[in-house]
Amino acid sequence: MARKGSERAASLAATLRDVVVDAGEAVWLDEETAGALDAGDDARPVDASGDCDLVVAVGGDGTFLFVARNAGDTPIVGVNLGEVGFLNAVPPSDAAAALRAEIRSFRDGGLDVREAPRLTASAGDWTSTPAANEVVVQGDRRGPGGGIEYEVRVDGSRYAGGHADGVLVATPTGSTAYNLSERGPLVHPDVDGIVVNEMIAEEGMPPLVVDTDATVTVSVSDEGGATVVSDGRDTASLDGPAEVTVERTAPPIRIAGPPSDFFEALGKLS
Repeated sequence: MARKGSERAASLAATLRDVVVDAGEAVWLDEETAGALDAGDDARPVDASGDCDLVVAVGGDGTFLFVARNAGDTPIVGVNLGEVGFLNAVPPSDAAAALRAEIRSFRDGGLDVREAPRLTASAGDWTSTPAANEVVVQGDRRGPGGGIEYEVRVDGSRYAGGHADGVLVATPTGSTAYNLSERGPLVHPDVDGIVVNEMIAEEGMPPLVVDTDATVTVSVSDEGGATVVSDGRDTASLDGPAEVTVERTAPPIRIAGPPSDFFEALGKLS
């Protein structure tokens, strides 16, 4: 799967398709990439990628996350055409060799796969789309005159409450994204934890890292309800008052290929 609208990503995807074919394995492209390469016969829907043995994401971290939303528990190799590369560890110049290595590993009995957690939010009968980065609970707008009256509990114990623009719960993957812009802590990907971060709270507590299996509950007392956003893309509006539960969900993101250098990627943020 290549980044949409990128000729460079589509061209590299074509090269990697040939690598797989030359190795004697079957390969297909998502519909967008196939269209860019005039290869409609090889096209499959994005949500069919969970039926594969391996998915290759060619683009930035956003492309990787798009692929992850559709790949289920299929391992993903990320080829980095972006600027940072927390998830996409393989530079374009190494992509063909890295893919050949993954094919060999698969044939030898298994890929070396790392896992990254996903989160879901739930309220009553509603459950959010799984989030790789973060779940945000907020009002219909932020800033003066907006926000929510809330209470945060972790495994049933009260942690914080009052008035804030919202509450953000992030994975280690998401600690470098929206959480960071809200002055939350960076969390190394080897740490099994999730971040609880109040957003512009009037009398807030410091951001908190809790166990990855913790249950975070955000109660919103406003009659206007709450807006829940998963990874900045999928939004749901809940009637108030609302109680939103955020916790880890299965399957995790499964990442194949060489690991990224977390600290090198951090250096690109400055």
